[in-house]
Amino acid sequence: MVQERRNRILEKLANERMVKAAELVGEFNVSMETIRRDLEYLGQLGYLERVYGGAVCKGFYGLEPDYSHREIKNLFEKQAIAAKTAELIENGDTLFIDVGTTMLELAKCLTRKSDLTVITNSTQIALTLVGNPSNRIILLGGELRSGELSVSGFLCEYGLQRFNANKAILGVGGLTIDGGISDYHINEAVSRRLMIERADKVIAATDFSKFGVKALNSVCPLKKIHVLVTDWSVPDKTLREYRDAGLKIIVAPESASR
Repeated sequence: MVQERRNRILEKLANERMVKAAELVGEFNVSMETIRRDLEYLGQLGYLERVYGGAVCKGFYGLEPDYSHREIKNLFEKQAIAAKTAELIENGDTLFIDVGTTMLELAKCLTRKSDLTVITNSTQIALTLVGNPSNRIILLGGELRSGELSVSGFLCEYGLQRFNANKAILGVGGLTIDGGISDYHINEAVSRRLMIERADKVIAATDFSKFGVKALNSVCPLKKIHVLVTDWSVPDKTLREYRDAGLKIIVAPESASR
């Protein structure tokens, strides 16, 4: 029974990349202490890394969870991160905005800004922002990816090479101290690198589940990121380690999502 439960926890981790202890308590109808023991045991075996309130996968990952799942996963955290990131954007800014669920939440916050020029490879973000007539939206070309509704490939790269921005706002597939920012998709990793090269300031935004994850494609080392915005669920120990490595981190409070 114990091993079966732990195997199912590992299956859940493989599919979703992170688990919350409170959800596991309800799913398996066991105590919080039992789940904590399970997570500690699996962590000792190297299958996962404990984070506040649960655990995340540990190691290298080649496949990204389905977009429809990511869209609702950790939504409160993503909304808080988006609200805090929006505070770093000023009216009149020229922005590169990356693809991803956190970036879409950011776009919703930016509808209240004015005179923005936004260059993006996300059709969803472009459609979210185009309703404000004071903003100028430039949608890059390229091959359209289903689910995410983002564009990538040589046409996207060609376009990015012809624009400059004072700020690039990037999502994160994975984040480690030694490996920096990583991503699951080759073409999107290339697009992110170009945004970084052609922006004066780089802002990364990610929830707690991406810490300690190293995805397939390297994007940039931590030193390329001017500031990282994350949520309240990242353990203090983890924050100290990344700050000691030179990364400036802003933590969005839980109240920002309400």
